[in-house]
Amino acid sequence: MSDICPLPPELINQIAAGEVIERPASVVKELVENSLDAGARRIEVEIEAGGARRICVRDDGGGIAPEQLPLAVASHATSKIGSFDDLEHVATMGFRGEALASIASVSRFTLTSRPRDAEAAFRVEVDGGAIGDSRPAPHPPGSSVDVRDLFYNVPARRKFLRTERTEFGRIDELLKTLSLVHEDVEFRLSHNGRQVRMLRPANDERAALARVGEVLGEGFTEASLRIDHQAAGMRLSGWVGLPTAARSQADQQYFYVNGRMVRDKVVAHAVRQAYADVLFHGRHPAFVLFLELDPAGVDVNVHPAKSEVRFREQRLVHDFLFRTLHEALSETRAGSITSQPVAPLAGTQSSPEGTAPAASPAMFGGGGGGSHNGGVWRSQAGLSLGVRDAPLADYQALVGDAPQRGLPESADEADIPPLGYALAQLKSIFVLAENAHGLVLVDMHAAHERITYERMKNARSGSGLRTQMLLVPLALAVSAREAEAAEEHAEALAGWGLELSRSGPNQITVRRIPALLEGADVAQLSRDVLGELAQHGSSRRLEELENELLSTMACHGSVRAGRRLTVAEMNALLRDMEATERSGQCNHGRPTWVQLGMHELDRLFNRGR
Repeated sequence: MSDICPLPPELINQIAAGEVIERPASVVKELVENSLDAGARRIEVEIEAGGARRICVRDDGGGIAPEQLPLAVASHATSKIGSFDDLEHVATMGFRGEALASIASVSRFTLTSRPRDAEAAFRVEVDGGAIGDSRPAPHPPGSSVDVRDLFYNVPARRKFLRTERTEFGRIDELLKTLSLVHEDVEFRLSHNGRQVRMLRPANDERAALARVGEVLGEGFTEASLRIDHQAAGMRLSGWVGLPTAARSQADQQYFYVNGRMVRDKVVAHAVRQAYADVLFHGRHPAFVLFLELDPAGVDVNVHPAKSEVRFREQRLVHDFLFRTLHEALSETRAGSITSQPVAPLAGTQSSPEGTAPAASPAMFGGGGGGSHNGGVWRSQAGLSLGVRDAPLADYQALVGDAPQRGLPESADEADIPPLGYALAQLKSIFVLAENAHGLVLVDMHAAHERITYERMKNARSGSGLRTQMLLVPLALAVSAREAEAAEEHAEALAGWGLELSRSGPNQITVRRIPALLEGADVAQLSRDVLGELAQHGSSRRLEELENELLSTMACHGSVRAGRRLTVAEMNALLRDMEATERSGQCNHGRPTWVQLGMHELDRLFNRGR
């Protein structure tokens, strides 16, 4: 070992760059966040060769005074904090004062700036950490940072860069992420001289949702719920995707804390629990959520790239997020949203203007199930349904004195139930109904399964929790942290029907479990509950296991496909769906109903052209 000696500033900055500047997207993040802190309302990002050759960020923010330009690129120099109290109440995106110095140490760096009230702009250049003198330069009010030849003096770092397309894709994704929370700022992005993205400022909620649609796609905006709830000194706002619009991967999950995009285990756990009862297995919800709370209640200084936070009241934040989202999703009753996403019907294509789509057996319900001849469709039963040879009198004879189906002739739109009135049953599987918007299709088994499930949960809550003593108490070896959780939360565990007692530094004893979970793996159940308590301060594992059992019971106790329902029974099912929480999807997350509006029906038959 050599003698201890201080590191030179250039090496210090390069070490810091290794923590903060991972790739070109990291540079863009730091520079754009500085522009946002400067009050910019228009930010232009120009990229060449995926950022390896050049990154230029230009804004119309407050600018930097000429005498402070050299200090702006010095290590740990900032205008955003000045005391320890400021550090505990960070309200800006960047505050460490190391970003510009770190970037300048691994690139050929130029900073040009002009304050809004100044008559001239000045420029400072840095080459590999060597800061030059500031000198006059032409520039409008605001700042420009030009970063060329990133990692030119650290060739080992350049080897870790991906392809030009991959690196630019990360920059594009980053800019979209920032645009969601700063909807009043205009963002422009170009690559190799070609404009790729232009996000105009949004000045109202409708325009903000339109920007969300630009980033996440129109499918999200058409199948999402608006969230805006305040409690316990916190506010949660934004949009959450409907359970039926869940995705195969967690690629559309944007969560912001006081305007800062973060990845946090507490947040992820709360969201996952909120969706636990409505999401299909292996699927992930999409959301854009903004959490606002007192800056003193969150520590943003726990990660060099500021991508993680630590909440001071972790359990309070977790419960607030869970309850807000859980209650919002519980209101997704069937019919409460007028338009459900519907995939295009198989076999249908848009036809050229003025022409009708060619008729095919698939359009009539399947291939080979009947024949088409002379404009008459003949079913397998041989009944002629063609309009050419079916007089009205014959049709009335076929119908007979059937109960009223569909909307009454004198029905007022305001009095029509959300799911309307039953028309018929298809293949003893689906219920067809008519509402004010058009045609409603209901999967009767999935719908009744959810109704039965929710009733069983309510009955369980109303009658109280029955428990059962173990014939022989079970001793379990656990970690010291889990044993402490069992001791600390003993009263709460007893309220859930699980009696655990600490019987040693690393041991607990299980004496009682909920009666509903008879036959469950008691050891694994106890470890799961204690693990969540130790990590998050709360657990819903017991409730989730009970719900899984109730869901299985509800599935077996619901009306099965193949059963014929009367019109009265179909209408009763529709009314129950409208009154039941989470009835928009079954217990497994599949949709229970879809809406085909008149516009979609007209389009299928080229009407109105």
